[in-house]
Amino acid sequence: MSEREQPFIEHLIELRDRLLRTFVFVVVIFACMMPFAADIYDFVAEPLQSRLAEGAGMIATEVTSPFLTPFKTTFVLAFFIAIPFVLYQFWAFIAPGLYRNEKRLIVPLMASSVLLFYVGMAFAYYVVFPIIFDFFVSSAHADIKVMPDIRQYLDLALKLFFAFGFAFEIPIATLLLIWSGAVTADGLAKKRPYVIVACFAIGMLLTPPDMISQSLLAVPMWFLFEVGIFFGRWVRPKKQQDAEEAEH
Repeated sequence: MSEREQPFIEHLIELRDRLLRTFVFVVVIFACMMPFAADIYDFVAEPLQSRLAEGAGMIATEVTSPFLTPFKTTFVLAFFIAIPFVLYQFWAFIAPGLYRNEKRLIVPLMASSVLLFYVGMAFAYYVVFPIIFDFFVSSAHADIKVMPDIRQYLDLALKLFFAFGFAFEIPIATLLLIWSGAVTADGLAKKRPYVIVACFAIGMLLTPPDMISQSLLAVPMWFLFEVGIFFGRWVRPKKQQDAEEAEH
């Protein structure tokens, strides 16, 4: 029994060490960026700030918000920057238990996952934010002065960053499902109507309550699902790869 427990304990120790390295790495990045916290928040808030009426600005409704909001923004950005290192630690932890063909597949999938996550965030910032903030600010009554709270704006921005970042991972998730043998590309294609409905339902839950924001998330998700199906037709399921290697 002790011989069985020893490898398990060793795995727990390794997991602890890798989590600690990840935490330290994020903290170091955060410490380097903290002097620029105000500038970082200004950059994140620019898509809304630039669309407010002349003389209007963002406000803080809580005493701690002027400090905590840029602090939170900087820490989350530090984590975003550290994502490649986080995934590397995850890869290094699971790699010893993978077969050679699995390693060949996982490495490019992880690299493309990082890239797609960043592309999703950039899409949200440079495409989605200008459209939805133009809509919300311009729809305000002439007698209403739009002056958003900085904390509430940050919560909305982070929610959209995560939503679009993870939405752009759909091709990777599709390829993994096909590779694992759980589904086939043709089987997913037949479920297209249900996927479209699910995309709009997710868009409704994760974006502000308007059709524009919902569609800006749902349509790319549907498109990325189609991209995953297209490339999935070229992926051989894991069982088929294992059978071919067994023959050799």
